[in-house]
Amino acid sequence: MLPPLQRCTWRGMAGDALYEAYHDTEWGVPEYDSRALWEKLVLDGFQAGLSWITILRKRDAFRAAFDGFDPEKVAAYTDADRARLMADPGIVRSNAKIDAAIGSARAYLAMREAGEDFSEFCWGFVGGKPLQNRWDAGEVPAQTPLAVEVSKALKARGFKFVGPVIVYAWMQATGLVNDHLTCCFRHDQVKPKDA
Repeated sequence: MLPPLQRCTWRGMAGDALYEAYHDTEWGVPEYDSRALWEKLVLDGFQAGLSWITILRKRDAFRAAFDGFDPEKVAAYTDADRARLMADPGIVRSNAKIDAAIGSARAYLAMREAGEDFSEFCWGFVGGKPLQNRWDAGEVPAQTPLAVEVSKALKARGFKFVGPVIVYAWMQATGLVNDHLTCCFRHDQVKPKDA
């Protein structure tokens, strides 16, 4: 019999199939698709003040409510769309977070129209490849100086709910940084071969 997999020590993950699958297959995997990076940033904004598992359990409902996180559609949302979203029990209903999602779609499109690719912008902060951290349990910071820098750059482009803690969680989720614990089986799996 194989020994159990050693994973990161996230509260509430052990034995939760959805959470374990997210950890094992998505979290920390380098994401280079601009739209997917934007979607994850919006979802991390909705997480503010909540646990990630809450957002993960509602992710399909978020995707349905926000037209598959199509930035063109979200950017065109009207007051009627805002009201529809506020009435949707499947998502986190917060006027400020919904407004931030709509505003960030507009900021995303403004960057694109100015010739600035969102993926290139994001990955430019780390030189195009994931930063490789080597944390043990209890050492992972809530934010870093780089997260502060990225947060300021996003805010300057009109994004909201992108403080350094949210940005660092997003950087971890999208693989801009490899913050799987060194004891976790995924740490070496998500690391590029040349790292």
